[in-house]
This record gives sequence, structure tokens and C-alpha cells, in this order.
Amino acid sequence: MLLEINQLFFSYNPEKKLFHNLNLRISEGKIIALAGESGCGKSTLLNLIYGLLDWEKGEIIFDGKPIFGPKKNLVPGEPEMKLVAQNYDLMPYATVADNVGKFLSNINLVEKKTKVMELLAVVGLEEYASVLPKYLSGGQQQRVAIARALSVMPKLLLLDEPFSNLDFSRKVELRERLFNYVKEKNISMLISTHEIQEVMPWLDQIIVLQEGRLIQNDSPEETYKNPYNEYVAKLFGEVNVFSDDEKKHWNLTKNFWFPHEIKISNGENNDQKMKAEVLESRFAGNHFWNKISLNEKKLVVYSEQPLKNTVDLEFT
Repeated sequence: MLLEINQLFFSYNPEKKLFHNLNLRISEGKIIALAGESGCGKSTLLNLIYGLLDWEKGEIIFDGKPIFGPKKNLVPGEPEMKLVAQNYDLMPYATVADNVGKFLSNINLVEKKTKVMELLAVVGLEEYASVLPKYLSGGQQQRVAIARALSVMPKLLLLDEPFSNLDFSRKVELRERLFNYVKEKNISMLISTHEIQEVMPWLDQIIVLQEGRLIQNDSPEETYKNPYNEYVAKLFGEVNVFSDDEKKHWNLTKNFWFPHEIKISNGENNDQKMKAEVLESRFAGNHFWNKISLNEKKLVVYSEQPLKNTVDLEFT
């Protein structure tokens, strides 16, 4: 086991505990998302793992050795663990290449330059090697920080919202390059994100936090198909929530239905058909976004064509 968190207690103030008896295990070579709403404890947990904060009780064990907070360890972090926080902490008067090569040996400069350019290619910044960080956008600085963290080939890479400052096209490129690189190098990665659906194809595991509590820890498929509660379901986007009484009334198989799971009937006889009123129908790219009313219950449904008047629904 690469990382173990056992019976961890932490709070910023005595009146409100953030983590209360938290237990967690992370294996080698896995890409894991830390998901949850803002304020749920994602960034705090990454800082605890990296040794930037002191906890009240419990233990954190990395690669078989205990990690300590700043009271016992003046220089935070472990040689084989790196954290890329949201402040990036780049050297302002050093070039992008020098920032990326900060932790690399100068014994063989040709080898060092080759490694730096390889890492810049991973984050898509080869042409910015000689540029100073102050001339980069926030998203570009973020990518430099990620490349620098990868330079030491850590066993565990902690990323705090790594795609938050990137436009969509850059985000797509970086995700694929980065996730493929860490998989190839067998680097474990724990990534906090608000965009769980965008990174899901590369994940091995999703850990969901709610107000400091670990409420679900499953594979991406299990988390998506069987969310623990409404909070988890909504992390994946819009969701239609049915109470237990509504579920029973309409003879549904579950409480949470994503918009694409509710189909428009093709007109054939089907016992599961339900007539609904169309309130809005809007073009949304590869589908139409529809707000409908089923016996006064508002639902969101996706369709291939615009809807109007009334439709028959099928829950599939």
C-alpha cells in the first residue's frame, strides 16, 4: 500500500471538525480523483498528506514511513512525493526550462535538457522554454508547476485543481498527455477536481468527500451508476432526483436519473410510458436540453430533436 490514512482527526477550530476518524488507502500506480463541493476538505486533505498541516489524532503513512506535520518536520514533503498547489510557487526570474529543471542534477546538462524538454512536451509548453513565468498566463504557469513536479519522478503526485485555469481545448490536450505519462511511468496521482466527469475516463478510483466525511470510495463506474446519495450524483452534472415515494409511485428502479437516461417514447406500446408537458427546449450542441413537467415534477431530459407540447417518457 503506497498511502495509508488511519483514524485521522483534523479541524481548523475546535468548534467545527473537518475530518473525524478518516481512513483511506491508496495503491501504487493508480489515478484517483478527490471529489466534492468547495469546502468539503479536498485541498486540506492534500495539504495534510504532504505534511503542510498538523493533525490532532491519527497517522498518515507514505511508502511504509509515517508523515509528520510542520511541528515535527520543518521542511514539508517527502523526496518521492510532490504537491502542485494552486499558487504554483515558481521562481520568477528563472526561465520556464530552469523552473522545470529545478530539482534535476546538473552533472549531465545534455541529459537534463532532454528531460526538461520531454516534460515540457507532456504539458504542451515546448515553445516557452526560454520565457519567464511572469509572461505566462495562469494556466501556463500551472502547467510549468506540473512539469516541475514530474521531473523527480515521484511515487505520488498530488494535484490541486490542476485544470482550473485552462481553456477547454488545452484542458483536453493536457489531460490525455498527463494521464498517459503518469500511467507509463507508474506514478500514482491523487487529483482534487470539480470536473469529475471530464477526467473520469482515466480514473481508477473516485473518493468523495462531503463536509470532511468520506462518503463514497469506489470505481468510476460504480460511483456513477450507484451514487451513495444526491450529493454524489450531482457531482456528475444535472440529475433528476426522485424521493422514495415518487420512485414507488412511478414504479422506478432507482432514485437518481441523469437526463440522458430518460428517453422520449417512439410511440410504441410500453407500460413504462408517462405523459409529460414540455416547458422549454433549447439547443445544447450534441443534444437538445429540455425542461419538462411530469405531474408537476420538473425534470431535465436530453433529446436528439427539439421537443414541444407533450411527450411520452420512458425510464430506461
